[in-house]
Amino acid sequence: MAEQAMLKFVGTGQAYPEKRAAELRAEDFEEIAKRYETAKAEEQASRCSQCGVPYCSVHCPLHNHIPDWLRLTAEGRLREAFELSNSTSTMPEICGRICPQDRLCEGNCVIEFSGHGAVTIGSVEKFITDTAWEEGWVEPLVAGKATGQSIGVIGAGPAGLTAAEYLRAAGHEVHVYDRHDRMGGLLVYGIPGFKLEKPIVKRRIKRLEDGGIVFHRGFEVSRDATLEQLRERHDALLIATGVYKARAIKAPGVGAPGVVESLDYLIASNRKSFGDAVPEFESGALNAAGKNVVVIGGGDTAMDCVRTAVRQGAKSVKCLYRRDRANMPGSQNEVKNAEEEGVEFVWLSAPEAFDGTEAVSGVRATKMRLGQADASGRRAPEPDPGSEFRLDADLVIKALGFDPEELPRLFGAADLSVTRWGTLRVDHKSMMTNMDGVFAAGDIVRGASLVVWAIRDGRDVADHMHSYLKAKGKVAPAKALEAA
Repeated sequence: MAEQAMLKFVGTGQAYPEKRAAELRAEDFEEIAKRYETAKAEEQASRCSQCGVPYCSVHCPLHNHIPDWLRLTAEGRLREAFELSNSTSTMPEICGRICPQDRLCEGNCVIEFSGHGAVTIGSVEKFITDTAWEEGWVEPLVAGKATGQSIGVIGAGPAGLTAAEYLRAAGHEVHVYDRHDRMGGLLVYGIPGFKLEKPIVKRRIKRLEDGGIVFHRGFEVSRDATLEQLRERHDALLIATGVYKARAIKAPGVGAPGVVESLDYLIASNRKSFGDAVPEFESGALNAAGKNVVVIGGGDTAMDCVRTAVRQGAKSVKCLYRRDRANMPGSQNEVKNAEEEGVEFVWLSAPEAFDGTEAVSGVRATKMRLGQADASGRRAPEPDPGSEFRLDADLVIKALGFDPEELPRLFGAADLSVTRWGTLRVDHKSMMTNMDGVFAAGDIVRGASLVVWAIRDGRDVADHMHSYLKAKGKVAPAKALEAA
C-alpha cells in the first residue's frame, strides 16, 4: 500500500496552495494562501521519495518524522499523520506557516536536488494540524501525576510555551510570566497576520490555560517581583525572554522623527488589528499610509515590515539591503511575495545618512560590492566609491536584527552570568545558568533565531528541568499558587 501511494514525484508536479492575487491580498492582513483540499494534500504528499536518509528530517531542528507523516497523509490516514507530527512539535501548524522551509526541510529535499521540485512539506504540515483542530483530534493538555513542585517560566514566546506544556504534562505546577498583555511573544506581536493569523495562536494559548498553566500577564521581573523572589516562589525557573533590543545604525540623522524600530512598527500594526487603542498609529508615527517607506535590512523581519507597509497603503515601499539576493538571510519565498505585492528591492546598498530635522525626508545611501568572505562565510559588503544616491522617505524602518537586553540589570540580578554577546551563559549539557535551578532557553541563549529552534530549545530544556527536579526530590507545597 505504502509503495503504491508514494514515489509519484516523476509524474506529479509540485503544487503549492494557490495564493490570492497580489492586489487583493495587499488590501488585508489575512493569510495569502488557503490550505489544501484533502485530495490535493494527499496528492502532494505522495510525491515524497521515502528516501533512506531523509535530509528533510535531518535539517529540521525538531527532527520531525516528515517522510512518515507524508506517507500517512498520502494514504488518507490523517489522524495518524497528525499524531506523528504532534509527537515532536508543540506547534506544527504554526511552523507550517512561518518556518523558512526553503532553507530547511524543503531546501534539502532529495527530489529538489533531482530537479523535480521539493515536496511541499510546510503546506502539508499546516493542512494536517488545521484538519486536526477542526475534527477535534487535538487532545486537551492533561497534567501528569502531581509532583508537588512548582516551575516559573519567564517569557511566553515559543520556547517558554513549549517548555511549559511539557512540564505541565509531567505533573508540575507551571506559572508563565510575561510583560505583555497577551501570551505568545513574537507569535502574537511580531509576526503579521498575513503570515500567521492570530486565532491560530490564541487556540494554542487557550489549550495551555485549560490544562492548568497559570499565565501572569503584564508581569515585569524586578517591577512585580525580583528574580530572587521568583526563585523563592518556585522550585525551578526558566528564562525564555527572547531578544528584543534592536541593533542600531550609526549614521547622521538617525534620530530624526520618522526613523523607527521594526518591532515598534510591527507591534503597533498587530495591536491595531486586535482593536487596541494605538496612539502612535493614529498619529501617523507608526503608520505607513500615504508615505514613501524605506525598510533597511534583509531578514524575515524586514520582509514583514515591507509587506505590512503595503497593506497600510504606503505610497511606495523600498527595501535597502547591503548584500545581494543570493546572500540575504531572509526567506526567498518572502522576497517573492513582497515583489508580487509591489515592493522594490534595492540590492547591494547601505544607508549613509538620513535627511530631515523636523521629520525624515530621505535616505542617502551608497552602493556596495561584495568582497572577501567574513566570519559568517558570506562575502562581506564594502562601499563602492562614488556610487552615492538618495531615496525619498517619509518613514524609515530599521530592521537590522535584535540583540539581548541587559538581563542582569533588567532583572536586578547582578550575579546572572552572560556571554560577551549579552546572551545568557548556560551549561549546554544541562541548559542551566550559573544560578542553581535557573535555566534558560531560546533566543536569549542562542541569539536571534527561528521559531522552530525556540520550540526545539523549549522541548530540550523541559527534559533537563524535569530531570533536575526529579533528582532534587523535593515535594514542596504549591508556593506559586499561594503567591498567585
